[in-house]
Amino acid sequence: MSALWIGTIAAAVGCFLLKLLGTAMPESLLDHPLVQAVARYLPVAMLSALIVTELAAGDGGYQVDWRVLVGVGAGVVALLLRFGFLVVFGVAIVVTALLRLVT
Repeated sequence: MSALWIGTIAAAVGCFLLKLLGTAMPESLLDHPLVQAVARYLPVAMLSALIVTELAAGDGGYQVDWRVLVGVGAGVVALLLRFGFLVVFGVAIVVTALLRLVT
């Protein structure tokens, strides 16, 4: 078994255990204001991280691709319309991919 498969299986088991841990949490912990604030701003932070990694070039500089910016803009619109973070990422990814396909 290659290192890639071992890493993939380890990541899958880790994700499963994390999901299981999330369902086993007591309601009082999930209702804590800090947890609510983190859950509210997590999509924004993750979208920002995606933007930064897309803009960083391999040579230490920055590249600006208008298709990525339009995709991020579509994700921001979905975020402002209060869609869930998976929908926000999906919208940003699909718009960017379609623009890259067309142009």
